[in-house]
Amino acid sequence: MDVLLEKSQLENNRIIYVSGSKSETNRLLLLQALYPDLIIENASVSDDSLVMKKCLDSNSRIKDVHHAGTAMRFLISYYSSKEGEEVILTGSERMKERPVNALVEALRQLGADIAYLEKQGYPPVLIKGKKFNECSVEIDADVSSQYITSLMLIAPSLPYGMKIRLLGSVTSLPYIEMTSQILKLLGVKIAFKDQVLNISALKKLLVTRFRVESDWSSASYFYSLIALAPLGTCLELNYFREESLQGDAFLAKIYRDFGVETAFEQDAVVLKKTHHADKKHLEYNLNNTPDIAQTIMVTCLGLGVTCMLTGLHTLKIKETDRLCAMENELKKFGVVVYSGKDSICLTSIVRRLPDDVEVETYNDHRMALAFAPLALKTRLKIKDAEVVAKSYPGFWEDLTNLGLKVERF
Repeated sequence: MDVLLEKSQLENNRIIYVSGSKSETNRLLLLQALYPDLIIENASVSDDSLVMKKCLDSNSRIKDVHHAGTAMRFLISYYSSKEGEEVILTGSERMKERPVNALVEALRQLGADIAYLEKQGYPPVLIKGKKFNECSVEIDADVSSQYITSLMLIAPSLPYGMKIRLLGSVTSLPYIEMTSQILKLLGVKIAFKDQVLNISALKKLLVTRFRVESDWSSASYFYSLIALAPLGTCLELNYFREESLQGDAFLAKIYRDFGVETAFEQDAVVLKKTHHADKKHLEYNLNNTPDIAQTIMVTCLGLGVTCMLTGLHTLKIKETDRLCAMENELKKFGVVVYSGKDSICLTSIVRRLPDDVEVETYNDHRMALAFAPLALKTRLKIKDAEVVAKSYPGFWEDLTNLGLKVERF
């Protein structure tokens, strides 16, 4: 399915109910598998979370996570620690290009029995669950925070917990902190000092009900819409907390540079365009929040602001090479943009965005989601727009409810 977005105006003072955080939900689903008494409220309805739950609930020996990288990484640790179980974890062709070797090597230090079935270092993998005899592990911390979270989530279920030594600079630290906070809220004792995580064993949860906050990554697309809207435009998003576990909540601060103010009211945030962006060039290090990079780039494009984003090395091993994909698609709008190993730079602007640009999505939900707000500035087509289901299945319906002209074909 492709989507044509006609140039539209955003209706004012609307309310959008954003689904629960995919990141929180997937962590809790794995913990629920380890501790069945756990009740999850406001869970994400994203494809990634549904795939995660389906794999955990299925009795099939073969677990297919499709494009869900989080599920792949979390489930490798989970099934490695399930004594007596034997499973094959596989996924899409792109999933077979996404490395898991750092996580597998760490689990092998604990005694895990994991074999690669095709290319060394990549899925699919054959896992024979074992009782771990070791409780101390070292892992490179600069590849993916999901590897570290994967180990953290199974740690409380092990007889002696786990000691995790992080080697090198830590990337996407807020995601590790999210995992730590969730575990603490459920009763797990954790100490983090000098790049060493000490996680205690826990036989029974102290708290058995957890309400998932709505997804800040999904909220970023509405921040972009408000940034591109006329002064005075307001939008309310539910359910969000001022004290969030999600690192992407930092976007509320970033979007002040684009004229968007955030007000917290009970279980919601109200976004309002209060002033025009007063800077012609912006620079951000997004090492802790790489998932909002695409949204920020498109916002800059729409507002005619040049920018330099750094700290993005993890984007090259996502659903696609996001840095390369963004460079390709942004150039279609007539701007000059360069990407590197961990950065992307928009160095020129256009006074008027061209009509009828076709944006390729590369089987990456965030490509479709990030470019959609440009409908407030021009007419454009989003190719293979159903990819949004990976994280936000109701996105196009929500845009329609906000007054945007969305045509599916």
